[in-house]
Amino acid sequence: MLTLAPVCGPEAAIARANPVAKLAAVVLVTTVALVAGDWLTPLLLLAALAIALPFTGIRPGPLVRRLRWLWLAAAAVVVVNAVFAAEQTGRLLVDLGPIAISSGTLLDGTAIGLRVCVAATAGVLVFATTDPTDLADALTQQLNAPPRFTIGSLAALRLLPLLAAEWRQITTARRARGLEGGWNPLRRTRLFASTMFALLVGALRRAGRLAAAMDARGFDTEIPRTHAREQRMRPADWALIALAAVAAAAAVALSVAAGTFSL
Repeated sequence: MLTLAPVCGPEAAIARANPVAKLAAVVLVTTVALVAGDWLTPLLLLAALAIALPFTGIRPGPLVRRLRWLWLAAAAVVVVNAVFAAEQTGRLLVDLGPIAISSGTLLDGTAIGLRVCVAATAGVLVFATTDPTDLADALTQQLNAPPRFTIGSLAALRLLPLLAAEWRQITTARRARGLEGGWNPLRRTRLFASTMFALLVGALRRAGRLAAAMDARGFDTEIPRTHAREQRMRPADWALIALAAVAAAAAVALSVAAGTFSL
């Protein structure tokens, strides 16, 4: 079942950190991984994220379930960049007629795939340890984000589990009526499109009712809002940002020392 609730206990070290501090740490790590053009820098950053995993309170099983499709996409990126590169460089590893893979293109594709893994893993670690309400409060208090934007985004995020439940209801109801695609790809495509359209119509109706309800409760006013839960930047939050900066700098320094770093 799709859920936005944190998958770690509130006593975990990173779960207690300010959401803005966690976002800043992710931006630092992800930016360095995306800017670096080599394979060693994102690999070292991925190792740093693995070291930080025990402090998140997330067990490896739930983390792998949340990351499996993103890591599969990263593997697809490696294959596509290795096979369809404009020019094969380095030693030829695979030569199957029109399909050729060389060591240079495989290394370049691996570097891109590792960057995707770093960005995906860092993002999942943050959002899996953060309550959406705390994130909205921190954005309005620490970054002075417009309350209308943050509260509207929070309301939209809260609707995601409802969309997942409604999708299951629609598919179950259609299956009970005998509407199944079977092994026919055309029927399955049509059924998927009609189900998606029904879900979209229901989502638009629910969003309209929610917007009207929020306006009726004064969410559209320009009056400064108060906060029931105050978010503060504590020394531990600044330490988290500093550790992320140190990890990013250490990964770059080690890559430069190894002679692999490039932009």
